[in-house]
Amino acid sequence: MTTLTRQRRTGGREPAPGRRPELAAFLRGRRARVAPADVGMAPGLRRRTPGLRREEVAQLSGVGVTWYTWLEQGRPINASSQVLDAVARTLRLDPPEREHLYELAGVPYLPGRESDVVEVGEEIQGVIDALDPLPSVVYNARYDVLATNPGYRDLFGVPLMEGTRVRNALWALFTYAEEDCPVVHRAQELPLMAATLRSGYGRHVGEPAWETFIEALSEASPYFAKLWRSGDVVPPGRRVKTFRHYAVAGEIRMTSVSLAINGLPECRIVTYTPADDESRELLAVLREYRRGQDARA
Repeated sequence: MTTLTRQRRTGGREPAPGRRPELAAFLRGRRARVAPADVGMAPGLRRRTPGLRREEVAQLSGVGVTWYTWLEQGRPINASSQVLDAVARTLRLDPPEREHLYELAGVPYLPGRESDVVEVGEEIQGVIDALDPLPSVVYNARYDVLATNPGYRDLFGVPLMEGTRVRNALWALFTYAEEDCPVVHRAQELPLMAATLRSGYGRHVGEPAWETFIEALSEASPYFAKLWRSGDVVPPGRRVKTFRHYAVAGEIRMTSVSLAINGLPECRIVTYTPADDESRELLAVLREYRRGQDARA
């Protein structure tokens, strides 16, 4: 069987040769730490090594003893995601360990369904607060707004966002009247945001929260519906965006940078820095204006 044929049958890629020994060592190590009592088995007699035996892992996982033995020996066999899930459950792997198992086996990893993070802790809020006056926000893969700092609220007009149906950046920008939308060059920016949403959607196909959101936004914004049907996909990344605050500071050019957050799957901190000296000055003008408004409120 050719490498390509094996990849097509498993939906993954052929693991690099160096990963086979690492996979074998990883499975042996995880097996050794699971006591029979952890999985409801009697300890039995004459166990020369700690943990479960290979045949016990195979039985509990619903796979053949020979097949599991070959997998643990690092032989060039292929595993489906269903089999890897069963082995992961038996070995009581946590999410990072499960992802590592998939990576070593050369199988695409999809996080558990309905896995969207919907809130962040005080530590992450503290980080983005410390970045102020640089506008900063925490998004999940669906562009839900999980945390903001004052700079972000100044730049995006979050009070307007809070008046929309959901606290979501895509929803706000696609349903703003064009003259009220803070983002200039909508024809360039909004397609990129829709394509970034689709890059996360592949991990959540069929999930009610995602399907309901996409359906509702498509109904609320024919423009979004058209972009969604295009099927374009791009990953999150560095962008230069222009924001309009004509009554206060004119147009402000900002560079956005996305940073992943350990422990919060698919979430990212997005921070905006002025793209030039003029924009830096205008951002300060906007900040002063917003502070004055707050003082009068």
